[in-house]
Amino acid sequence: MSLNNSQYDTLIRQYNARQFHNQHLLDERIQEVYGKCPRLTEIDNEISSISVASAKQLLSDDGAEDSSVLSSLKEQLAALRREKRNLIASLGYPADYLEPVYTCKDCKDTGYIGNERCHCFVQAAIDLVYTQSNVKDILAKENFSNFSYAYYSKEQINPTTGLSAYDTAKKAVADCKSFIEHFDTSFENLFFYGATGVGKTFLSNCVAKELLDKGHSVIYFTAFQLFDIFEKDTFQKDAAASAAGQNIFDCDLLIIDDLGTELANSFTASRLFLCLNERMLRQKSTLISTNLSIDQLADVYSERICSRIFSSYTMIKLFGDDIRLKKKLH
Repeated sequence: MSLNNSQYDTLIRQYNARQFHNQHLLDERIQEVYGKCPRLTEIDNEISSISVASAKQLLSDDGAEDSSVLSSLKEQLAALRREKRNLIASLGYPADYLEPVYTCKDCKDTGYIGNERCHCFVQAAIDLVYTQSNVKDILAKENFSNFSYAYYSKEQINPTTGLSAYDTAKKAVADCKSFIEHFDTSFENLFFYGATGVGKTFLSNCVAKELLDKGHSVIYFTAFQLFDIFEKDTFQKDAAASAAGQNIFDCDLLIIDDLGTELANSFTASRLFLCLNERMLRQKSTLISTNLSIDQLADVYSERICSRIFSSYTMIKLFGDDIRLKKKLH
């Protein structure tokens, strides 16, 4: 995820604030628990004294005699720690109540695992650069928990597949959940198509929510937004657009919503091919949704783009009544 210095400093300040907040929370917990049981302070003092004694023994030259002394000191330490855990439990607190508090246990709120940026830092960068908070608000409502098959008729039959709108939706959800389940081990792409209002964007958001919850970086764009970035990068040499363009190639999942609503021309076609091809080379998954039929897709975009999509994407067609209209009527 490409960031300028100001953006990077903003994120680091956020992580520093997170560490400060969590340390303050831990300090409050310690004060709360220790205030109820003074013996805990005594145990900590004893543990400190024995630890110092153990260090001195390790530095001494008394050989075999030290071994028995060290063993005794270790047993005392183990006994004190058991007593401490038992006391905390007897007060009704969970065993880890006085352990360090981390928002992200993987990087311990540093933003880095070794020299690599943690998944939480990558997503925080995406949130900062693309103001994804609006998307997150949507994902709180549009997710698998709120997905309803009630909007899909069991009577409407697709003559091509013989499946009802209801069964088609169930299969689409199953395909999406399989995509999510195998995301870390198998490179796959999804292509949603069908008429307006049949649930393509909602299902895209369901996938996005699950992968974000698993710590993957997800970028969501409408086709218009995507090509606007490419245009600014190419013709205006816009630095922010250039950085955004690089991130589009690097994120774990790129969602392109409403493909076909943009003004299609030779530029958009070439940039779309570049985007899809580059992500395939990097083994980065892409999810595309469109209102276009397969025939319309072939008419609007080049043969090589359609070939890439048809050969490398799981094609998922949704059909049925306009769900948005149904919701308004109810």
